[in-house]
Amino acid sequence: MFAVIETGGKQYRVEEGAQVSIEKLDAEVGAEVEFDRVLMVANGESIEIGTPLVEGARVTAKVVEQGRRDKIRVIKFKRRKHYLRRAGHRQKFTAVQIVGITH
Repeated sequence: MFAVIETGGKQYRVEEGAQVSIEKLDAEVGAEVEFDRVLMVANGESIEIGTPLVEGARVTAKVVEQGRRDKIRVIKFKRRKHYLRRAGHRQKFTAVQIVGITH
């Protein structure tokens, strides 16, 4: 059984027992979170697609980790104009363990 959920403006395909790294949530490590924006639920051959959400479907997860991704370098450069700007960015994330999918 798997589901497609939406959180943080992105969509994720999740299964029970899987660990997923998503956009940062305001939750403590060890807390349970519930995703109610479920776009699709598939159980074997039966697939239910929401319009846009599946009615009554919920995905519960446990927060495993709060962290930051690797640094990316951002460079703005214009040749022959003596213009160079450098910046770095580290995106925050939340790692969750999928506990259950209810429909």
